[in-house]
Amino acid sequence: MARWATFDCYGTLVDWNGGIRAELARVFGAGRADELLGRYHELEPELELDGRLSYREVLTEAMRRLGAPPGAEDGLAASLPSWQPFPEVRAALEEARRRDWKLAILSNSDPAQIAASKELIGVPFDETVVAGEIGSYKPDLGHWREFARRIGGEPSSHVHVGASLYHDIAPANELGLRSIWINRLGEQPGPEPTRVLPDLSRLADTLDELG
Repeated sequence: MARWATFDCYGTLVDWNGGIRAELARVFGAGRADELLGRYHELEPELELDGRLSYREVLTEAMRRLGAPPGAEDGLAASLPSWQPFPEVRAALEEARRRDWKLAILSNSDPAQIAASKELIGVPFDETVVAGEIGSYKPDLGHWREFARRIGGEPSSHVHVGASLYHDIAPANELGLRSIWINRLGEQPGPEPTRVLPDLSRLADTLDELG
C-alpha cells in the first residue's frame, strides 16, 4: 500500500517570506519591507478568494495595491522562480523517498512557477497539483480532491505537511487527515496539527510515526 506525503511548497519547502521580502526591499526599500510583507499576507487571500486570478496575476495585483511604481508590478512574479528552498529540504525529502514515501505538492501557484521551484528543490515528486490547473486556491478543498482523483482514491496512509495553519492545517483537519505543521516562525497554533516541527530535519521519522 502506497504511503503518501503531500506538501505545501511556498513557506514549507521554499523560502516564501524570504523571496517576497527581498523583492519588496528591492522595490520599496529595506525600511518598508517588513511592513509591506505583513500587508501582502493580508492581500493575498483576498485576491485568491474566487479563484479567477492566476497566481502570477495575484502577485502582480498585490504589488499594484502595495503601491509599486509603474513597471515594477510584476516584480514578485518575475522573482518567484529564483526563490530558494530551505537548506534542509532536499536531504529531508530524499530520506522520505528512501523510506518509500511517495511525495506530492499541493500548491497555490501556476505550472511554470512550480516547475522552476521543483528544479531548485532537486527531488522528484510523484504528483503535483497547482491552483492554476484546478481554478481554486487552498484552503478550498479542491487540491486534495484533485490529488485523490489522480491517484485513484484516498491513499491508505496520507500525511499532509504545511507551514500555514490557514491554507493547510485547517483543511487537513476538515478532511480528517494527519498533518505536520512546519512552524518555522514560532507561531501559536490555531487549528491543531497532528505534529509540529520547526523545520523538515525530522520529517522522515515523523512521517513514519504517523504512517
